[in-house]
Amino acid sequence: MKVGVIGLGDIAHKAYLPVLSTRPGISLHLHTRRRATLAEAGTTYRLPAEALHEELTSLLAVGLDAAFVHAPTAVHPEIVTRLLTAGVATYVDKPLAYELSEARRLVDLADTLGVSLAVGFNRRHAPAYVQCLEGPRDLIVLQKHRRGLPEDPRRMVFDDFIHVVDTLRFLAPAPVDQVHLSARVREGLLHHVVLHLAGEGFSALGTMNHLSGSAEEILEVSGQDTKREVRNLAEIIDHKGQPSVRRRGDWVPVARQRGMEQAVAAFLDAVRTGHTLDGQDALRTHELCERVVLHAQGRH
Repeated sequence: MKVGVIGLGDIAHKAYLPVLSTRPGISLHLHTRRRATLAEAGTTYRLPAEALHEELTSLLAVGLDAAFVHAPTAVHPEIVTRLLTAGVATYVDKPLAYELSEARRLVDLADTLGVSLAVGFNRRHAPAYVQCLEGPRDLIVLQKHRRGLPEDPRRMVFDDFIHVVDTLRFLAPAPVDQVHLSARVREGLLHHVVLHLAGEGFSALGTMNHLSGSAEEILEVSGQDTKREVRNLAEIIDHKGQPSVRRRGDWVPVARQRGMEQAVAAFLDAVRTGHTLDGQDALRTHELCERVVLHAQGRH
């Protein structure tokens, strides 16, 4: 299987290339316009010169079966359009695009062409979060905070808060029929945002503060006198009377802990078996993020 990786920045090196380079049956091809970065990656992963591409046209010419897009969000629409048009099953880092209209266009294009389009919502595959599906979920609370990073509302929501939005949707035990929002914006920068989703028998609360005292991610799921707490996707604390603590094993790779390894496997298995992945559910998350942005901008 010929697999392309487009964009060789931090996330590609930390999470995806280490996984892809060790999977059997894959012929890896890399693309970036930065010649030195491309050469260094080729050396690191022991790839031949013909697997290194400075131009997207060259990469597409090898006849890819699948591609992973880790380029900056601003160029996602152009790159993904070319991949889909070429019939290449495509996995894209979140978000698909900063503008909802562009995200919707890409999903519609994939549907029209019958080509797989997946968005990298890795928390849907993170073991600690997947295990939360096993218990009652009357109340879901997810906090994801940063230090000293107030940002433009669109960038903060679509680059970072989108994980909170999608995880709440993933864990919701019933359809969402209520959405409530609040946000603090000063001088055009979003400081914090709170999202409340509700449906039959459950409430889900997501918060993000970019002026917090620390960078952290804490999930609490509770109901029927039980509570499961997950801290930074690595530590699980079950509360039922006395708390019990489980921590990530010393030898468990971070990519597996955070769900990247499983997301890669699920995507490639779908490609290998001919199963077409639909981006419509990912689009629902982008639509909800657009509501958050409009609220923060005072246009709700």
